Amino acid sequence: MSIEQPRTLSARAVVRARKRAARARFLAEFRRETAGVVGLAVLVVFIALALLAPLLFSSDELKVTEATGGNLQGPNSTYWLGTDETGRSVLALLVWGTRVSLLVGFAATVISMAIGTLVGIASGHFGTWVGAILERLTDWFLVIPFLPLAIALSTVLGASLVNIIVVIGVTSWPGTARLVRAQTLSVEARPYLERARVLGGGHWHQMSRHVLPNVMPLVLANTTLTVAIAILSETTLSFLGLGDPFRVSWGSMLDNAFGAGAISSGAWWYTMPPGVCVVVVVLAFTLVGRALENVLDPRAGK
Repeated sequence: MSIEQPRTLSARAVVRARKRAARARFLAEFRRETAGVVGLAVLVVFIALALLAPLLFSSDELKVTEATGGNLQGPNSTYWLGTDETGRSVLALLVWGTRVSLLVGFAATVISMAIGTLVGIASGHFGTWVGAILERLTDWFLVIPFLPLAIALSTVLGASLVNIIVVIGVTSWPGTARLVRAQTLSVEARPYLERARVLGGGHWHQMSRHVLPNVMPLVLANTTLTVAIAILSETTLSFLGLGDPFRVSWGSMLDNAFGAGAISSGAWWYTMPPGVCVVVVVLAFTLVGRALENVLDPRAGK
């Protein structure tokens, strides 16, 4: 007992040391990706705005009955980004809209990554009819255009925040499934998977203990790119009037601005800020995703 315990502690210490070294190496390599660092800094700013929105602007400023400004009033010392068609502060709407847009982006991405990873690993691991069916299912979702499918599902389910998250999540997973399946097939050909099968490891053991850890770097890199797609999708659906009518998002702001004739009346302060925020956040997520891809898979940057 006295001999085995030091060996166990030593093995655990080695594992912890390796993990710390891997994290330090990852951070050092990520810091060398200038574009990724800039994108991460931009995301931190927007996430901070989303979290601090209740402290920066009262929720009463979102109510039409509490509006005190003029109709499509231009920027001034009171309303830095002007007002909308009901007299509400565009800046307050923009900050509160950050919460919904980022929430939809992150929540829909979690659903998409979970479905895509599960389907990708299962279709790549099982060479039987199970894998064939999952592969055909993925192909079917890839063939159908994403936007018409999302519009149809949103129309059927109704306009609400939860429905928008579910619709985007269940329609944006096929690309992830394809990538994960390809990586799974590569991992399945490695010798230690053959040893695991010979030693009696079941399907769940092989997929969870050997395949999943090897595909997670790819999933992590693809997650940031999927968040950008989810935010764009939410903006598009809200602009088409399929978003939650009781919550402010960047897409709903653009929809309301278009309906109020802000473009024809020259009210740029109503249309430009939400559009710029969408572009900047999507670009930031893309930069972080590309940086993670280069760090986790050095061959991708070559």
